[in-house]
Amino acid sequence: MSVESKKDSPEKPKPSKGTGFSLWIVLLLIVGAVVLYHFMTLQDETMLYSEFKEHLHAGRVLRVFIGEKTLSGELKQLNSEQKPLTFTTLRIEDPDLIRTLETQKIEYSGKDTHSWLTNFLNWGLPLALIVFIGLIIIGRIGPGSSIMSFGKSRARFYEEDEMKVTFDDVAGIDEAKEELIEIIEFLSNPEKFTNLGGKIPKGALLVGAPGTGKTLLAKAVAGEAKVPFLSISGSAFVEMFVGVGASRVRDLFHQAQHKAPCIIFIDELDALGKTRGVNPVGGHDEREQTLNQLLVEMDGFDSRVGVIIMAATNRPEILDQALLRPGRFDRQIFVDRPDIKGREAILRVHVKEVKLAEDVDVNVIAGRTPGFVGADLANIVNEAALLAARRDKQAVEMSDLEEAIDRVVAGLEKKSRVMTKKEKELIAYHEAGHALVASFLPNATPVHKVSIIPRGLALGVTMFLPTEDRYLMTKAELLDQIGTALGGRIAEELTFQETTSGARDDLRRASEIARMMVTEYGMSEKLGLVTFESNYRSPFLDGYASAEGAYSDTTAYQIDQEVKHIIDEAYLRVRDILEQHLETLQNLARVLLEKEVVEREEFDRIIGKIPLESA
Repeated sequence: MSVESKKDSPEKPKPSKGTGFSLWIVLLLIVGAVVLYHFMTLQDETMLYSEFKEHLHAGRVLRVFIGEKTLSGELKQLNSEQKPLTFTTLRIEDPDLIRTLETQKIEYSGKDTHSWLTNFLNWGLPLALIVFIGLIIIGRIGPGSSIMSFGKSRARFYEEDEMKVTFDDVAGIDEAKEELIEIIEFLSNPEKFTNLGGKIPKGALLVGAPGTGKTLLAKAVAGEAKVPFLSISGSAFVEMFVGVGASRVRDLFHQAQHKAPCIIFIDELDALGKTRGVNPVGGHDEREQTLNQLLVEMDGFDSRVGVIIMAATNRPEILDQALLRPGRFDRQIFVDRPDIKGREAILRVHVKEVKLAEDVDVNVIAGRTPGFVGADLANIVNEAALLAARRDKQAVEMSDLEEAIDRVVAGLEKKSRVMTKKEKELIAYHEAGHALVASFLPNATPVHKVSIIPRGLALGVTMFLPTEDRYLMTKAELLDQIGTALGGRIAEELTFQETTSGARDDLRRASEIARMMVTEYGMSEKLGLVTFESNYRSPFLDGYASAEGAYSDTTAYQIDQEVKHIIDEAYLRVRDILEQHLETLQNLARVLLEKEVVEREEFDRIIGKIPLESA
């Protein structure tokens, strides 16, 4: 958990009692004025003007007060000893009124409507409201409750003794750690380099998929070097006010030079460092000004003072090239997804605080999680601990970790979902088709588990377990992936002579693989060794891009034909496999309907890979 420094970072001012008291006074004045105005103006009409004229001509009016909109006064009582009656009536333009009053010698006067209360309501009340709202806005501006603090850096500051993260807390990315050891040595012993005239790189950019540990790695560098650490997000620079971002950049580097040697870490650099001038409507001027200031500051300070700039991003392709040139972020460190050994090391770090049962094999869990990053593995360990606690276990067992993987990969089990018998049969044959095709295709990934229990949005799931980490895919392997995806739909056709909507995701995945083979991998004999990608896609973002390519309509038609040809050939191949093993398909579906889940060993026994005698 991050802790802000109490020594050098500006303390947040405590709200003073005087300020709070004055706010209450202003609020009470406003409420009191409104209530007073309400009661003082609550003068209902007590007499019609025609009645007033009758009393006037009868000589019963003693005195009259002529206001702007009303007439008020006193009337004689029949008994002269009684107190006069007061009246109020709406004023009507009557030219004869003054003459009549003077003729009858009735006292009259004008009523002053511009009293102190009226003046306050006209001028004081709006001014008080403006002051009150202004005080609220200033109180919510940010650190220091001052408008001038807008230009101050929002970086979190950690003292050298507050950063407890070290390289012991980082596992699975040994190559990246080795790249950063040089920076640690420079911060710890700068004379070793400066005596020879060497200069340490000013900036190190950590590039990798989300969750691979880029931020953790930067903190570990600060923890190992025992130097202060200033951390800020790229989005924290830009505000709605022009010039604020550039001011914050200047203030950040000013703070860093006073705390040197230290590390500045900018997380999610792509929020700030996008390529300038690519927006057709002119771009975001404030963001570009902030980026320009960052470039100037990185050029302006001397690396010999011991300030190292580190940043992290998972979208390096959109960064401005000026950031990546030598003298700025001139060292780019790739933080890759961990291999099986790296995943095992990461798991061992996360299970240190977890009570494990004796049957837990971390190596097996690492083998079941290809492509997982550190954040995914931490989530699996936490989910397994929660599952074990929910079941009142004394330790986390292997079954808990297995179920946590299934939950992360496929979603939460929904055993309570009610399905008809026909739907269950369709799902059983569909999943059996996937598993059976994968087991008979030579380059397909081995089956680990088949289940017809709904998980997440899926009504059933077939899980595969790679025997090793793969970084390249052959054409034969891609074709077998397409065949495995089509197995469920073809099993439905052979068994029920009809198809369902359950194969939508399978067909989408098969079509995407086939299109990538044609447009990106040059695996089409008809179109040759040509790629038709329109935009570069980040290797760290999952999913497939579906952007239009820069090619003619004729080429687009040929691409569509080639994609369809690949899918059609895979369809015929898979249909032939399932027709030859139709009885095995029926047996597997029958077991699924009975048990709902078929593990790998039982699956191999059903399809004949394990003889019944050895069971």
